Amino acid sequence: MNDMTIRGALFDLDGVLIDTEPLYTEFWRKTGIEYGADSPTFAFDIKGTTLTDILNRHFDSEVHAEIIDKVHRFENELVYPVFYGVKQFLENLKSRGWKMAIVTSSDDTKMKYLFGQQPDFSDYFDVIVTGSMVTNSKPDPEGYLTAARLLGCRPGDCVVFEDSYQGLEAGRRSGAKVVGLATTNPHEKVACLADIVIDSFDELNIDDL
Repeated sequence: MNDMTIRGALFDLDGVLIDTEPLYTEFWRKTGIEYGADSPTFAFDIKGTTLTDILNRHFDSEVHAEIIDKVHRFENELVYPVFYGVKQFLENLKSRGWKMAIVTSSDDTKMKYLFGQQPDFSDYFDVIVTGSMVTNSKPDPEGYLTAARLLGCRPGDCVVFEDSYQGLEAGRRSGAKVVGLATTNPHEKVACLADIVIDSFDELNIDDL
């Protein structure tokens, strides 16, 4: 497969494009303790999943509204730094005519906060698929299949960029090639679910895709 046949680049957001994953881990660790989440590894188990899925699987319905408010207040105050090398990589893809999408479990409110801080960032992307646009959370491939369809690409002509185990599995199940970012999980564990593993985008040559 080469860059003449792979036409779509599908990016997860947190831990791939923006350096926010450690802050989310700590937020959900504290929230899980506060509201009695049912797993000691809760903050890691939920990575890549939608807020709706988190609430329905782990918390009683009477506290859902309170947790949603807590999440949005946290995200409104959060700083959204773009990882080193990301913008140059996106520019290079764009110059070669690739179509690009963000595929995130984040909701539309969080995306508003992100683009408020990074107003030009959305210009790189032809499609943005949020958690509100899918029924099934990662590791289900629905989000990536939706993005490929909206870009007008076959899934097999796409490359997925992911960091979480759930997201990597979703990418594999979509039929796309998978590039794993070792920003959240150990390199050797990411390698089990990815075709290529990188620590940052400045390591990756587009010709290798």
